[in-house]
Amino acid sequence: MPSTPSSEARTWFKSSHSGGNTTECVEAAHLGEATAIRDSKAVEGGSLIFQPSSWSSFVSALQDGRLR
Repeated sequence: MPSTPSSEARTWFKSSHSGGNTTECVEAAHLGEATAIRDSKAVEGGSLIFQPSSWSSFVSALQDGRLR
């Protein structure tokens, strides 16, 4: 998964699973066919870009508890 610098042109939104804890949030942006994610408290650190099949695998692994 390549990492790219964050872009002002993207519309970022907080993950619905970030909850009320404002210090630990994941933000996402839809990029046409791809999805970008970044750490909201370190936006200058760049983002990860997922293609649709990779995003589905990532989300499934999270839901199944295979990633911590």
